[in-house]
Amino acid sequence: MQPAHLYQAPPDLLAGRNILVTGAGDGIGRAATLAFAAHGATVVLLGRTQAKLDAVYDEIVANGGAEPVIQLLDLKSAGDESYRALNEAIVDTLGCLHGVLHNAALLGPRTPLEQYPTAKWLEVMAVNLSAPFALTKALMPALRLAPEASIVFSSSSVGRRGRAYWGAYAVSKFGIEGLSQVLADELVNTSAIRVNCINPGATNTAMRREAYPAEAPASNPQPAQIMAAYLYLMGPASSGVTGCSLDAQGG
Repeated sequence: MQPAHLYQAPPDLLAGRNILVTGAGDGIGRAATLAFAAHGATVVLLGRTQAKLDAVYDEIVANGGAEPVIQLLDLKSAGDESYRALNEAIVDTLGCLHGVLHNAALLGPRTPLEQYPTAKWLEVMAVNLSAPFALTKALMPALRLAPEASIVFSSSSVGRRGRAYWGAYAVSKFGIEGLSQVLADELVNTSAIRVNCINPGATNTAMRREAYPAEAPASNPQPAQIMAAYLYLMGPASSGVTGCSLDAQGG
């Protein structure tokens, strides 16, 4: 089987599919949204900044893609009621959901754990781990209405082996790996929903530049250059692949 990061997606890979992306206004989320739309998907753009979502919306429409849906939501403060309302709106307007990419995340402080502010710890955990859990739970009815569906959680190398000073971010990504594995095991024989993690690797994003200020940004690929594995996980080529953690840049 060809490695996911070398996957060559056909132009109509996602035609007729509805996919929700969190953190769709910037970085990897924006690139994934544009890639999914370019391959035929109707994309639900979820984020907290209207102007950024509007810009992605306009670019998709200008490129001839299906009209996206904008969902303004702050994952730091959203609760079950907001998530349930989102599921109902998706079912009412789109009929079902074929995919979810959990991309939104906070980096948080880079500091030793004994100096880590508890308020920041809780904030990072809320966005990076609790929100993906609660949102996925709420969207299960829409996902079950699709003939088959894919849930993709964004992980990290520091969510596989902890490293000093990565604090709540690393711990939240360990949690995401565990959440993905538990959910995949629960769904494998009871649904047509597959669940996987993806580690984007070193990519030229605002978060990467914040985490590595001394690094030359141009030494890392742009988000649009690592989309092969994302398309693979969202499309039918990954049917039957579940409970895995893939690397967008190989490895």
